[in-house]
Amino acid sequence: MNLWENNVRRVVPYTPGEQPKCSYIIKLNTNENPFPPSPKAAQIVKEFDSDKLRLYPDTDSTVLVDALAERYGVDSDRIFVGVGSDDVLSMAFLTFFNSDKPVIFPDITYSFYDVWCDVYRIKYETKALKDDFTIDANDYFCENGGIVIPNPNAPTGVLQSVDMFESILKANTNSVVIVDEAYIDFGGESCVKLIDKYENLLVVQTFSKSRSMAGARIGYAFGSKKLIKYLNDVKFSINSYTMNWVTQLAGAESVKDEEYFQKTKNEIVRVREYSKEKLAELGFEFPDSMSNFIFATHKTVPAKTIFEKLKEKSIFVRYWNKDRINNHLRITIGTQEQMDKLFEALCEILSENERS
Repeated sequence: MNLWENNVRRVVPYTPGEQPKCSYIIKLNTNENPFPPSPKAAQIVKEFDSDKLRLYPDTDSTVLVDALAERYGVDSDRIFVGVGSDDVLSMAFLTFFNSDKPVIFPDITYSFYDVWCDVYRIKYETKALKDDFTIDANDYFCENGGIVIPNPNAPTGVLQSVDMFESILKANTNSVVIVDEAYIDFGGESCVKLIDKYENLLVVQTFSKSRSMAGARIGYAFGSKKLIKYLNDVKFSINSYTMNWVTQLAGAESVKDEEYFQKTKNEIVRVREYSKEKLAELGFEFPDSMSNFIFATHKTVPAKTIFEKLKEKSIFVRYWNKDRINNHLRITIGTQEQMDKLFEALCEILSENERS
């Protein structure tokens, strides 16, 4: 080993869902929205004046932040934006989790959390979900250097109540509590309404799921003025120009297009509920998802077998070979047509298994 390698910061990186390069794949493995973004956002991209690219973008992303402020009824100085919610969360970890005490989060959750802890040398502990994949709030009534919990949780899709999060906030006034609401638009009540009450609460959301803009990379957070100022201080100490002009403008138009947002979101919820019925008929079991995916296990056929057989049929779902969830599949909700093709394939796979 070269001597310079002694000073390399080594981490095991986050593993994203597979991104197949061919177009004929039915892609149900990364929780992307199956519908296109708002036509108003698309029009911004189409008509954008490329000459503007020679200029640095607005460091404050004012047009986007103001649109979010109006949509959610929150002052602009209580909103932080970043390049996807991953960027927002990463910046929050770097800014707020600097205690000698461990940060805590669920054992089954978004698998980027422990990666950021490793990158930033943050101590952490995980708290085991109950057998039904719900959180026991009592696990978070303890000394800690910060808390981060997704709601609905990923990859389970389980939604917890705002009251439960408020009980955690009441017990943790000395550390920052992050609620990661990447999937909240598909059926949950947001904790944004609590930011007036708790100065240490940061609520993070994204355009990647319900707003069909995963490729644009827009994330945002709500919090007290003090929290947002601290986040911006760190962000501007690293890179002031993180979000480009096109993304800022297209994102603002997406926020303003409430009718399209509600239409596509409601269709995903409809197809999700339909998919629950179909999966149950096929012998699958799953927690009641309030997200744009279902976390399912079959009563008799191993998840890994189903995953591999589906892939042979050009249908991608997500599988983790990890403790407690290695017999589950996370299935993104696609269009009605995509889901019907999935169910047809599952019928074939299950029938083949019965005959073998």
